[in-house]
Amino acid sequence: MRPFEKHRPAAPARAGENQPTNWLRSIRFSGFTVLMLIVLVLFVVIVAPGARIFIEQRQQIADLQQSVAAAQTQNSALTSEVARWSDPAYIRAEARDRLYFVMPGETGFLVLDDTKPGAAAATAPVSTSIQSTQSNWMAALFASGMTAALSTQTPDQLGSTPTGSK
Repeated sequence: MRPFEKHRPAAPARAGENQPTNWLRSIRFSGFTVLMLIVLVLFVVIVAPGARIFIEQRQQIADLQQSVAAAQTQNSALTSEVARWSDPAYIRAEARDRLYFVMPGETGFLVLDDTKPGAAAATAPVSTSIQSTQSNWMAALFASGMTAALSTQTPDQLGSTPTGSK
């Protein structure tokens, strides 16, 4: 080229020819843009771990505050329970209810079978004679134990299903 010759622009590219690279070549970065990208990357590298730790600590603080509130609620409930137990009337009432205590001069009655009279009629009639067991349960228990211990057959071969199965 000669020193005074004007540079001719290149012929426009045809459609579909080298267009993906043309826009990439046209991108120009200024010094300020590069500096801001470096600052942004440093910010992410330096601040992100600290921010993660900060968020985790805030979550731990919230959990601890919640457990403190629960402990304070439990403490107030136990304090009121202690206050109740310092009342002699409450102690007397609890001794009557829990331990079946009575005051001197009182007669205490403890009802063991508190059923309604109509409920007894719905059950089977009570026999007036003594009945004996029709099977020898000791021999049956011994045979069952011996069969279970000494048998080499599986439950399927014996024709029975184990307890808890189908």
